[in-house]
Amino acid sequence: QVRLTESGGGLVQAGASRRLSCAASGGTSETYAMGWFRQVPGKEREFVAAISWSGATTFYEDSVKGRFTVSRDNVEDTVYLQMDNLKPEDTAEYYCAANRYRNIASVKDAARTSDYDYWGQGTQVTVSS
Repeated sequence: QVRLTESGGGLVQAGASRRLSCAASGGTSETYAMGWFRQVPGKEREFVAAISWSGATTFYEDSVKGRFTVSRDNVEDTVYLQMDNLKPEDTAEYYCAANRYRNIASVKDAARTSDYDYWGQGTQVTVSS
């Protein structure tokens, strides 16, 4: 059973940067591709970014391309989401998740929540204007 714990959320001003971390325990994170999702109250959870098990392939939702960067350290069993030039519309609860596959072929596959077997508890990011 893989346990995922996010950290790094908080209140930031628009234009600022923030790095989220997702620490994995209870399993080998390099077995899984990993994803980041976000959710605001009253809306469905939406895909943000994903990374293959090796880190060689990454995918992003269009609104975060060029601003967010997903990376991983398989030695530390940690996945990161570097968020730059944050906007108020980035305000959400951010979740990391472990995909049942090691590789992801497309953004469509990366965004499929049913392919993710393990989820963290979330970390809140609030961007003030």
